[in-house]
Amino acid sequence: MLNEITETYKEMAAAISSRENLLVVGPEEVELTVNCQLSSVNSNDTWARDHGFITLVDDAGGARLLDFCFNGWGEKFAANLDNAINRHIYDEGLVKGEYVDCLDFVLEGGSIESDGKGTVFTTSCCLLAPHRNQPMTKEEIELRLKRDLCAERVLWIDYGHLVGDDTDGHIDTLVRVAPHDTLLYIGCDDENDEQYADLKKMEEQLKTFRTVDGKPYNLIKLPMPRPIFDEDGERLPATHANFLIMNGAVLVPTYNQSDLDAEAMKLIGEAFEGREIVGIDCRSIIKQHGSLHCCTMQYPRL
Repeated sequence: MLNEITETYKEMAAAISSRENLLVVGPEEVELTVNCQLSSVNSNDTWARDHGFITLVDDAGGARLLDFCFNGWGEKFAANLDNAINRHIYDEGLVKGEYVDCLDFVLEGGSIESDGKGTVFTTSCCLLAPHRNQPMTKEEIELRLKRDLCAERVLWIDYGHLVGDDTDGHIDTLVRVAPHDTLLYIGCDDENDEQYADLKKMEEQLKTFRTVDGKPYNLIKLPMPRPIFDEDGERLPATHANFLIMNGAVLVPTYNQSDLDAEAMKLIGEAFEGREIVGIDCRSIIKQHGSLHCCTMQYPRL
């Protein structure tokens, strides 16, 4: 499906590079767009969200580039090449900031969300999954997250697995943070859907969460796409929550389901007032069990 996925990536690259600079990691024959740089380096896979630097910006405008270990979501897939990309692009001078070696701890960018005000959200099913950071306990992992991410607290989500997801429940497929203490989350209203019960439990847990001021979060439920299956009849993890926030816009994954795609884009637009909402057809990407946000990682302008 190389031709199909290449066209999707071209659409993504055009949407991003028209608004901000774009760094593409790939082979030398990659066709570049305007405002695009290429780092020619081999990789195992396509998921920049999970191997890319997690960046902290301080009050003075400086950046710390945190290089965590990526091990193919608990050693499910080869990841040795992906795990070396950060050091490569840093040594090339393509990203700026202080390099921080966190390679003794497994952490994927798709497994965390932050409100930028001291709260980190994550899922217990992912961070406590086998072959990541055992024998560390949940309490020890939380302390490590607080230390490395300069966080004041961690809110753990205990439900919400999507069928076909290889990541053990990345939060970026389930719950996303928006301005004004808003959480956008995937909901399911079809009691016959195999994901219904777990997503309902997740919804109920989100209602119990409180902001640092003790107030409930503003919750916005995104629609669940109708089931999409691959050629072998396996369900794919389609979700509108896997959107990318960028300069002046939000890129939203769509799945050729016009009614649900439009509803999701409307709700995301309400949460990110003033930003253009741009749909990107991600049916090709979910064939590899990820979506738009999973393929990308943002860096601050310094």
